[in-house]
Amino acid sequence: MQRLKPRKSLGQHFLKDKNIARKIVSALTAKGCNSIIEIGPGAGVLTSILAGNTDILTYFVEIDRDAVQLLRDDFPLLQERLIHDNFLDLDLAGTFESPIALIGNLPYNISSQIFFKILDNRDRIKEVVCMVQKEVARRIASPPGNKEYGILSVLLQAFYNIEYLFSVSPGVFNPPPRVNSGVIRMVRNETARLSCDEEKFFRVVKTAFNQRRKMLRNSLQNHFSYLKPDDLLLMQRPEQLPVSDFITLVNSVEYMMNK
Repeated sequence: MQRLKPRKSLGQHFLKDKNIARKIVSALTAKGCNSIIEIGPGAGVLTSILAGNTDILTYFVEIDRDAVQLLRDDFPLLQERLIHDNFLDLDLAGTFESPIALIGNLPYNISSQIFFKILDNRDRIKEVVCMVQKEVARRIASPPGNKEYGILSVLLQAFYNIEYLFSVSPGVFNPPPRVNSGVIRMVRNETARLSCDEEKFFRVVKTAFNQRRKMLRNSLQNHFSYLKPDDLLLMQRPEQLPVSDFITLVNSVEYMMNK
């Protein structure tokens, strides 16, 4: 499976440990999903396990033409489900029947972009199991009050229940990355829509964490002048607030605007 030369420009680090691959695949339930998408199968270590699943159709999205050719050679029965494309450009709504599950060893250099695409498609992506840089995985799964808690933590936790599953050392990759990796599972929660203006929610969260060391009354006041500076929530830093408090902040803005 390691006949493919990793391309630095694509952030490729191919997993070579089949035991780790089996743990990752077994973590995906795909319960209630119509299909599974593997993001960036690369040399195919996860693919070799996923391809044996006859209970649900699995599709494989790979941008590297050399990897696509290798996968076609190794898995000839997957030809129609092997998609040569950039996952970030893929029209999920037009290509797959919802709901879907995602799995993959995500390229470190575009993992945040992938998570924002997941957010954009949260109504059709029901479950995600993925491996990313450990720092990113910890951040996403981090609860409020932790210094790792940030923009992706709040935005993803608003719509997904997230678990940090296990860590993975650099030695099981070719080439070994300079950092440890972490595997997380995200399962869509029951929140169909937030109880606030969702566009403003995203703006408030991003603005707050852009100056994360400041109290919210300082980081938000210039952008949201309707807020009262003596509001107790504004006297905290963004990492102290759970999703529910950010929703309260957004509704406070709406209330003051409409007074």
